[in-house]
Amino acid sequence: MPRILAIDYGQKRTGIAVTDEMQIIASGLTTIPSETAIAFLKDYFGKEKVEKVLIGEPKQMNGEPSQSTEIIEKFVAQFTNAFPEMKIERVDERFTSKMAFQTMIDSGLKKKQRQNKALIDEISATIMLQDYLSRKF
Repeated sequence: MPRILAIDYGQKRTGIAVTDEMQIIASGLTTIPSETAIAFLKDYFGKEKVEKVLIGEPKQMNGEPSQSTEIIEKFVAQFTNAFPEMKIERVDERFTSKMAFQTMIDSGLKKKQRQNKALIDEISATIMLQDYLSRKF
């Protein structure tokens, strides 16, 4: 069974998470500089079968688009151009950064480790993906 990949795209960094081949467990894959996202994904898709890509959709509390929506929409257009056959599903990413930070605290990471924004992005993508998987079953 192909994997599902989740992308938490940001202006500077992009967190990426992926399922196992059975699509049961979400795991953080990496955090990359955002400008390298398409090249990274081309390489990854060449090595692994991916059925669908989840891309975070930033919203404000009232459901309106957030400030970063324009940046993410540009990425979605680039992604669609580079991978026209790949299925994309947009998912609400509200609170994932806060949940990721709380996860880091709960797992006992020291303050210095919790300041690693790249790790927060990767955990955020993992939370988006795990939430999607839990709603899927």
